[in-house]
Amino acid sequence: MSTATEPRATAHTLVTRIRDRAHTMPKGVAMREKRLGIWHEITWADYWQSILDVGHALLALGVQPGDRVAIQSENRPEWLILDMACVAVRGATVGLYPTNPSAETEYMLGHSGARLHLAEDQEQVDKVLEVGSLPDLQQIVYVEQRGLRDYDDPRLMSWDRLVEIGRGHRAEHPGAVEALIEAAEPDEVITLVYTSGTTGPPKGAMLTHRNAEFALETVLVNSPFADPPPGPKDMTLSYLPLCHVAERVLTSWYNAGAGTQVNFAESIETVPQNLREVQPTLFFAVPRIWEKLLATARIKLDSATPAKRRYARFWLRRADALGTTLAANGGRHTLSTRIRYAIGWVFFYRALRDRLGLRRVRHASSGAAPIAPEVLQFFMGIGVPMHEVYGMTENTAIATANRPGRVRLGTVGEAHNGIELKLDEGTGEILTRHDAVFAGYWNDPEATARAKTPDGWLHTGDVGEWVEGTHLRITDRMKDIIITAGGKNVAPSEIENALKASPYIKEAVVIGDGRKYLTALIGVELDTVGDWAQQRQIGFTTYRDLTEKPEVLQLVQGVVDEVNTRFNRVEQIKRFALLPKELDHEDGELTATQKVKRSAIDAMFHDLVESMYLGGAA
Repeated sequence: MSTATEPRATAHTLVTRIRDRAHTMPKGVAMREKRLGIWHEITWADYWQSILDVGHALLALGVQPGDRVAIQSENRPEWLILDMACVAVRGATVGLYPTNPSAETEYMLGHSGARLHLAEDQEQVDKVLEVGSLPDLQQIVYVEQRGLRDYDDPRLMSWDRLVEIGRGHRAEHPGAVEALIEAAEPDEVITLVYTSGTTGPPKGAMLTHRNAEFALETVLVNSPFADPPPGPKDMTLSYLPLCHVAERVLTSWYNAGAGTQVNFAESIETVPQNLREVQPTLFFAVPRIWEKLLATARIKLDSATPAKRRYARFWLRRADALGTTLAANGGRHTLSTRIRYAIGWVFFYRALRDRLGLRRVRHASSGAAPIAPEVLQFFMGIGVPMHEVYGMTENTAIATANRPGRVRLGTVGEAHNGIELKLDEGTGEILTRHDAVFAGYWNDPEATARAKTPDGWLHTGDVGEWVEGTHLRITDRMKDIIITAGGKNVAPSEIENALKASPYIKEAVVIGDGRKYLTALIGVELDTVGDWAQQRQIGFTTYRDLTEKPEVLQLVQGVVDEVNTRFNRVEQIKRFALLPKELDHEDGELTATQKVKRSAIDAMFHDLVESMYLGGAA
């Protein structure tokens, strides 16, 4: 029987990787969290001992192999510890978004049949307690005690009490968790990752040990996305929801597989500050974050003194030229660009990257949704090595990536080594086949049969095309393709991304299915448009008030007019309307990953849409 200090040669799993790292570098820092303004370190030895304690607690509470354990919490060490403890005892973790409203929480806990649920604080506990019957749920564990002292639900238990139970069980049953770790099989399900549910109830994608190990071996060994590959000297900032497959892979799995140091952001609101403090070396963000960083940089520069603005614009023009050259050269520097960038680094780029928290980034990536090439090119121009990547929950986020020195803007790169990828000859749909393709949807064999062919090909639902025969370009989701009244097929995402490349536009929803022409619902970026209005002494009180200003309509019209010049006539936006509110997950307009729910938008703003088609052709 293996122990914490005597790792045995065996097939890798996420848990054995952590065990072995705790043996080889026990004092190395696995993760850090900030409490009361001070960063606290957790070593690999501490991490491993915590996994064993909590694993024993799960056994003491009756968790059996195959049982589900749910987590609804912001990113913090307890998330990773419970996740890995669950895997250690051969259970499956179910991640919930902290922003999931009570109804969605009830659905996922009930659908998964979770036996134990970690609800971080009073807000998350209340979501569970106010729902109906959850017969499978036996324990609700909370981390933050504030507001919960007078709660008397017998299922409630503090995190400290959970650890205490685990230590008692460990003393009585030494080696019980280690024995389960050794007995794990490659095709056992280790997590259910619930999809966003843009077109219906979320589905629980089952990922296995085999999926996780193939994903790690692919990006760390067979097709490394960074040169050199990620390792213990690399630092990441964990801030995107850990229940999303991309963040789980980049935070928890890379940490286990490569030894990267995880730094937990205090909250989503403090990400800019935490980025500056941590200065990560590896940084992944969804397009919305990259767009926000770009907008923030422009706001700060526009609010500077006239002399500083002229100085900044001088260097940004040169950054734009650098970005253009790098984009044309696959992201590779020439002697000329190295010299030009080195000069710019001394006088401007270092300070700008430092303020953005990107000074030490050696590999940056964008994924989970399409991004405008202009946004990527901006960051490339100031020296951030940008790479758009592609994957989805159902293939463990492993499909394609723009590799260092082989970047093609506007594409999601090339298939990783060891991955089969093809386009359907009739529809252009992207299909993938490899060992990271999921086992299926939990309790939904019909949906599984629609997603996977008998010979293992995954239907992604994305439409793509080849660029230069090597790089994949995603044109849109199959279900989002617009067919106009004239029979023209239009991919709305490319138009929407071009609009959102403007610092003044946060959301854009192109409409036109079955219509004579295209229109768009546009949501403005409150920070940048508000700052623009204040500089021009245009008074406003609320978001809605701001969108009703004639000057703001004219500002957005200018953006639309400029974007229209890039597209042919049938793809041009003939009319637009500004959304009267910011889209919100809790209102059902966005998924938890901030993707627009088109059907919900069409229903909620139906009158606004119809108003753009009154009076015939534009």
